[in-house]
Amino acid sequence: METHVLETDKAAITYDVSGEGGRPLMMIGQPMDASGFVALREQFPDRTVITYDPRGLGRSTRSDGRTENTPEIQAADVHAVIEAVGGPVDLFASSGGAVTALELVAAYPDDVVTLVAHEPPLIDVLPDAPPARRARDGFMNAYQAKGWGAGMAAFMHMTSWQGEYTDEYFALPLPDPAQFGMPAEDDGKREDPLLSAASLAITDYYPRVQALAAASTRVVIAVGEETGDAFTGRTAVHTARLLGQEATVFPSHHGGFLGGEFGYAGKPEEFGVRLREVLG
Repeated sequence: METHVLETDKAAITYDVSGEGGRPLMMIGQPMDASGFVALREQFPDRTVITYDPRGLGRSTRSDGRTENTPEIQAADVHAVIEAVGGPVDLFASSGGAVTALELVAAYPDDVVTLVAHEPPLIDVLPDAPPARRARDGFMNAYQAKGWGAGMAAFMHMTSWQGEYTDEYFALPLPDPAQFGMPAEDDGKREDPLLSAASLAITDYYPRVQALAAASTRVVIAVGEETGDAFTGRTAVHTARLLGQEATVFPSHHGGFLGGEFGYAGKPEEFGVRLREVLG
């Protein structure tokens, strides 16, 4: 595997290239960096695979004086990497990375041949968008008030809730971090990219439907078979409907491509087989 650093607009983007063969396959996440795609990359020994760290995360740095993770800026960075590796590419994009990928295809329609956007967390595609935003704000408020453990426990509670966010949901007390194995102590830090305001632009993004339709890219919205009616399962289903399709089912859950190194193991071998089928 070769590692490169690419200077883009007020950022130094680190990306990795491994393997050789076929059309390049890029894998992106947000706030997940390249370390999250180790197990999935191993399923494609016959392909050139590119992974990267988003600006300000992992090994990539930023000097733009900003902290927010906006899909438009992230898409420009991914575009620069694709140009550097001599695209176009096939693209697998997870979670916030799937939001970046939707903007990438809209803004740079010649970059991607097939996009598999796995469970993009887009609030405004939901029929219950206002209460979903209130639920999102709830875990952010818990983080600001009590720190990482409280915020992450509230995040897991919000993202595992099945169905629309009703009065029943909001009547529940905030979960105890201990029940999720999280520390109750407040370390005083408030810079977590998942729990802070840095990611508001991702969940508040709305797909540019006409631009996506005009692009030559084949866009596939994917959903995990185990996600059910949890937040990102519903956002995937409704994003697919917005684009005139049905969500394509993949094995496992929201992190179904992960190995066991993060304590949230999916089924990377089965996931890789399915991704290969969908890429065709």
